[in-house]
Amino acid sequence: MKKKPSLGSVYLVGAGPGDPGLMTLKGRRLIEEADCLVYDALGAPAMLGWAKPGCEKIYVGKRSGNHALPQEDINALLVSCAAKYACTVRLKGGDPYVFGRGGEEALALHAAGVPFEVVPGVTSAIAGPACAGIPVTHRGLCTQFTVFTGHEDAAKPESTLDIPGIAAAKGTKVMLMGMGRLRATMEALIAAGQGGNAPAAAVQWATTGRQRRVNATVATLADAVDAAGLGSPAVVVIGEVAALAEQLDFRSRLPLAGKRIVVTRTREQAGVLSEALAAQGAEVDELPTIRITDPTDRHDFASAVVDAPHYDWLVFTSPNGVKRFFRAFFAVYEDIRELGGARIAAIGAGTAAELKAVGLMVDVMPAKAVAEELIAEFDRKADDFGGVANSTVLWVHSEKGRRVVYDELMKRQAIVDECIAYNTVPETEDLSGARARLESEGADIITFTSSSTVRHFMELGIKLPEGCRIASIGPVTTATLAEYGLKPDMESADHTIPGLVEAILKAKS
Repeated sequence: MKKKPSLGSVYLVGAGPGDPGLMTLKGRRLIEEADCLVYDALGAPAMLGWAKPGCEKIYVGKRSGNHALPQEDINALLVSCAAKYACTVRLKGGDPYVFGRGGEEALALHAAGVPFEVVPGVTSAIAGPACAGIPVTHRGLCTQFTVFTGHEDAAKPESTLDIPGIAAAKGTKVMLMGMGRLRATMEALIAAGQGGNAPAAAVQWATTGRQRRVNATVATLADAVDAAGLGSPAVVVIGEVAALAEQLDFRSRLPLAGKRIVVTRTREQAGVLSEALAAQGAEVDELPTIRITDPTDRHDFASAVVDAPHYDWLVFTSPNGVKRFFRAFFAVYEDIRELGGARIAAIGAGTAAELKAVGLMVDVMPAKAVAEELIAEFDRKADDFGGVANSTVLWVHSEKGRRVVYDELMKRQAIVDECIAYNTVPETEDLSGARARLESEGADIITFTSSSTVRHFMELGIKLPEGCRIASIGPVTTATLAEYGLKPDMESADHTIPGLVEAILKAKS
């Protein structure tokens, strides 16, 4: 008798209310470990970038009136994934057990004998109002709150909502998933005794850069929402605390609030820039145009890494080069000291930071992160180390990198060998739909952090939306933009990610 193969585990993970920073630490760790990621439309797109290479991503998006996959099919899918993968993560907006149908999925897994675990998420019932300046409880105003859904199962013969009970309840009332029936629900509550003049608010896309809020009364909220054009997903709040929003809504005061900014870095690297912009209130769309891959000649790369301890200088021109080089280095050597006594040169603070992470300090780094400035810095410091003439140099760079470093060091009689550590290729996946949103909805600013992001964006054939401004990280990227007849509206002064954010903020002000 054959032994039944063991089933993998399924994790029902709450994605939180929208801001990826509100994802739990355990939830993020599981996404990073997942062999399969089953996600819906309410999960923040940035979370998909946390998945490891090779993770299968399956979209089962669910929004009001638009289901990519019926719930019964999702249940069956999770069971089948458990038979194929050791770790499957079902990523659900908000909390799986707060109107998320997580209970149905858990019961289906239990019935099939599939090991599962629920990882709670921050529910939008509390986080949504909070990020719009509305505390659901406040001493002196209310000491309890009621949460209900405005979107019930259409197959039910009649509503199970206790409208009279909700209308009579004390304190704050929070409605989730009810925008499609907002007017009818408010009218039903008033008919059941809810005061029509009570403060009320609706918050769309709460906790994200797309957040919008409308304040009114119970009687006038539906008209106010229609006038403002608010839709799903949104949370509705009824109660005295809704009137506090004008004083406590901190997000609307952030400098980039209401601005949509497109980030074109690689999926793995986009997070740093995205988080910095989101912290200033921006709505960030990650549209990776490039992907980092192994170099074409992996044998030559491996040989160069093995020979690295024999060089006088190691020159790194990007953080990606550092990461790829030392991933290979530590596959061969056990101790950083085996690198020998080579001096280190680097372009850019990000590159220097990656070197510091492996225990290396930089001997030569220009103030501006461009190759020409690195050569100038070599010249300025020549007396400190006797120049580079007759020195052996290993130049670690990308397959399509500019050859300024090689050519100029050779002119100074250095003996330069190349170590091609990685290649940049066009990113063909658009898991979050950012490309379609840019084409249909436009953007306020698009950012370019390298020449390759410019070239590959242009190869996508996307027309820049009217009024969309361009932000460049530095002169090399700006020169590449000029090749396509484009001129940036803002350019980073120090050619770093923090510098790019500062340039955007300066242009905004």
